[in-house]
Amino acid sequence: SLRLNAQQIVQNIPQIKNAVVTLTENKNKPILDPIIENKLKINALIAIASGKGGVGKSTTAVNLACALKNKNKNVAILDADIYGPSIPKLLQLSGKAEILEKKILKPMENYGIKIMSMASLVDDNVAMIWRGPMVQSAIMHMFQNVSWGQLDFLLIDMPPGTGDAHLTVAQKIPLSGVVIVSTPQDLALIDVKRAINMYQKMKVPIIGIIENMSYFVTSDTGKRYDLFGNGGVRAEAEKMGIPFLESIPFDMDVRILSDLGIPIIIDNPNSVVSKMYQKISDRIQEYLLSKT
Repeated sequence: SLRLNAQQIVQNIPQIKNAVVTLTENKNKPILDPIIENKLKINALIAIASGKGGVGKSTTAVNLACALKNKNKNVAILDADIYGPSIPKLLQLSGKAEILEKKILKPMENYGIKIMSMASLVDDNVAMIWRGPMVQSAIMHMFQNVSWGQLDFLLIDMPPGTGDAHLTVAQKIPLSGVVIVSTPQDLALIDVKRAINMYQKMKVPIIGIIENMSYFVTSDTGKRYDLFGNGGVRAEAEKMGIPFLESIPFDMDVRILSDLGIPIIIDNPNSVVSKMYQKISDRIQEYLLSKT
């Protein structure tokens, strides 16, 4: 038998006087604890990701959430960026999340969007000096042990890169798909290709790519400036056979409002950028409908 053969091989090793081999079965653990799974009523889980930091991913996640909320959807955001959480700031939320019975967390809420973030659990000036296993545990705790209620969409704001957090979300959370955010320059595109490659290897559907901060239009002359190059993300999307969702310009109002914790789609739903976010949210819903 396999056990006896292994035992004989071990016993033949010098300095080994006796050996007993016991076979164990490697059982696949369920993605979610059955008790928790019954409480989770989420129709679609969408990761918002980028290969590189500073491309406006979190701002995009917040405005997409508000765009979906405008369509009368129940929406929440899980801030999976443990080292640099920013979702509470972008939604004008402060303070700590309330702990309910059995250590279940109550999500914080503003503009009708529920959120859970590491920033809602620790003080602002606390640095999360954690290794990978602790990051993984924190993400799953915020996913599983939160009283989300019935949700149409849970957007997961991913950290930049392709590390432990991404593996945890891709392997342990049943994602409906991922939206990739990039700026046009080559340096960002290199990392975007790595991120796309990782999600494809993990069998996570790529819903599409957004080119953010694509260009800037001056308010006085209307002249357009391509701040980081032109057309790189669209060309790369076509090359990889991935839907190109939108080119969003750099907008000073978005920058100012983000610092105030007000999504532009809340402040001015008829602005050019707000309509772009609404269009992207419509395409996400169309994608999900095509898969049902």
